Amino acid sequence: MSALRILVTNDDGIHSRGLQVAEAIARALTDDVWVIAPETEQSGASHSLTLSRPLRMRKADARHFSVTGTPTDCVMMATTHVMKDALPTLVLSGVNRGVNAADDVTYSGTIAGAMEGCALDIPSIALSQAYNFEEKREIQWACAGTHGPDLIRKLIGIGWPKDVFINVNFPDCAPGEVEGVEIVAQGKRELQEAVIDKRIDMRGYPYFWIGFRRERVSAKPGTDLGALYAKKISVTPLQLNLTETAVMEALKRSFAG
Repeated sequence: MSALRILVTNDDGIHSRGLQVAEAIARALTDDVWVIAPETEQSGASHSLTLSRPLRMRKADARHFSVTGTPTDCVMMATTHVMKDALPTLVLSGVNRGVNAADDVTYSGTIAGAMEGCALDIPSIALSQAYNFEEKREIQWACAGTHGPDLIRKLIGIGWPKDVFINVNFPDCAPGEVEGVEIVAQGKRELQEAVIDKRIDMRGYPYFWIGFRRERVSAKPGTDLGALYAKKISVTPLQLNLTETAVMEALKRSFAG
């Protein structure tokens, strides 16, 4: 890869602590860093675009912008408007507040930021910092901040195909407690139950919160969840093409008969 020109985005919003950590990681790699992130939190936005209303972009300084849209919108604004004359050579999306592993990747706006970079043929990495919100402990941002730069340098040195992006999760522990890096597959949670919480506003009208109740989390070895459980940094290559080739070939044989 040529000289690094890094675009940093996220789904937790322009004012989030994780975005500051991601920018610090990027600045450990190059001075050419641009930050274009959602104006407000976009967790769960997945790979969505804003099509039903106009986008507004606010410029904080020469290389910091907020967008009234999703992470996908931010990457598109960067490549088609703000940075169109000199495109980024790397997209970093994160650092997300909480893991993006197993089934979470299908909902994640953090993943989507890297996914959009990949769709535009820009090497892209999603970064997430695990934490246990039930224990209400301080988030171990130093874990991602300490290990992020060297890990990204190594990944860039190795390289990966254009239709692949990298999903990285840092374990919920202090930097010195990390047990290494593990290249793993996307895992699967044993149970992830959607919860609809109905409430009534002050005028008597109902409103709803959507959430998830997670229990009996599977931590199988060789998966992202298993690596995090063992206090390892999980690295998972993901691809844009969702075709299941084995089933496709089986269907071809069945329809040909």
